[in-house]
Amino acid sequence: MEKRTFNFSKGLGIFFALAAGIGAAILGYVDRTDWIQVVFYSFAVTALVLWGWHHFSINWSYGLSFKKTDKEESSTEIEENKKSFFSEIISTNWIAVTGFLLLLAIFILLCFLVPGFYSGRTIVSAIILLGFLILAFIAYKFLNINKSVIIGVSVLIGLFIIGSVSIDGFLSIQNIKSMLVFSAFLGLATIGQTLVVMLGGLDLSIPFLIGSSNVGLMSMISLGVPPWLAFIVILAFGTLVGLFNGLISYRLQGQALIVTMGVGFMCIGMVQILVSLASVTGGMVFGKVPDWLKNLASLNGKFFGLPIPPVILIWILAAIILIVGMKHTKWGRNLYAVGGKRLSAERLSISERSYWVGVYIISGFTSAATGALLLGWSGGGFIGVGDQYLFLTVAAVAVGGTSLLGGQGGYGYTVIGCLALQVISTFLAGLGLSFEGQQFIFGLLILPLVALYSRGPHIRDQI
Repeated sequence: MEKRTFNFSKGLGIFFALAAGIGAAILGYVDRTDWIQVVFYSFAVTALVLWGWHHFSINWSYGLSFKKTDKEESSTEIEENKKSFFSEIISTNWIAVTGFLLLLAIFILLCFLVPGFYSGRTIVSAIILLGFLILAFIAYKFLNINKSVIIGVSVLIGLFIIGSVSIDGFLSIQNIKSMLVFSAFLGLATIGQTLVVMLGGLDLSIPFLIGSSNVGLMSMISLGVPPWLAFIVILAFGTLVGLFNGLISYRLQGQALIVTMGVGFMCIGMVQILVSLASVTGGMVFGKVPDWLKNLASLNGKFFGLPIPPVILIWILAAIILIVGMKHTKWGRNLYAVGGKRLSAERLSISERSYWVGVYIISGFTSAATGALLLGWSGGGFIGVGDQYLFLTVAAVAVGGTSLLGGQGGYGYTVIGCLALQVISTFLAGLGLSFEGQQFIFGLLILPLVALYSRGPHIRDQI
């Protein structure tokens, strides 16, 4: 048996064993069996299936594949080939084992941090998540399809099932609608970040531009400027900031992170100076938000009478246009070319400057649009409304699997990242975890995902 085939058989055995254990846990949960018995029988079923697979399939095949074919083979080599099954798993899949131990540590930590977290429901949920992660790992190693999509979708489905099992009301229409609305805000903010990252850059002005646009729009409406005109002015403001970001960061290659952060602080300060201080309290501007803007972004918004917030549809439309454009247009192909190998793109007469400045313009435009739409959701302008997006936009891109070194990935992956982060956030909030605790768990979950993506040959070659 070839090594690759043998490894696949091992992974398949582990998957079947976990699937059997998860099935036993679900049946026990449905039958209202005591959770201690559910856990015991689930582990027993998993161990039994794994033992049977090992001794009646894997162990036999593994032994046959290493029969002595040459009389001169040394006894030391024979002993190395007869390493135990579990030692072979640990040695060849040490990253997966480390990830499993990390998840176990997170589970134990939550048991201590969150009152009432340790229960039969959460144990069943953890087993379900583990099963999906192992399925993703098997697909990652042995299937010839995009690894990022496999991991992202598996984690997303696993987390969604866990939330449905563990938290009352998680599957309610109102909660799903809420998750989609917040995912839409994050998704719109990450459009520009994804494109910038595709070229190997980073835009840290996004959260500051969101806050500036949010306060600036509310201020202009309060001063009597027609809302539609104020909205256009804000979009133009974001576009100009993006143009400035692109030109400056292109001239100062390698300093894009510092440059964009400086431009972001400049925008925040300029808007606060221009806004009348008499109407500002603690960075907030109050006034009447037009009904059409509220309808676009609020949870109760409607689209032609249907109870669907239009911001969700705006995000879906933008995502479709961007995904199709990046995959099936000359602009998209050139974008990948510039992000992958700039020297090759230059020899193909592709203007790096045009694409670099262009993606920053798009980033400024979508950031301003996100800030304006957030005004419709909150009902008041707040200068710090974009603060959380400093971390989330980069995290969504990274979790989705787009290379932070450029040239690989796309917005479709970022969509998966946005949904996964929102499901995690809703799940942790449903458990009663504080904001600081949520940030800590976010970091622990993102580290192994990014580490797994970084093992791809593309990133290693660039480094």
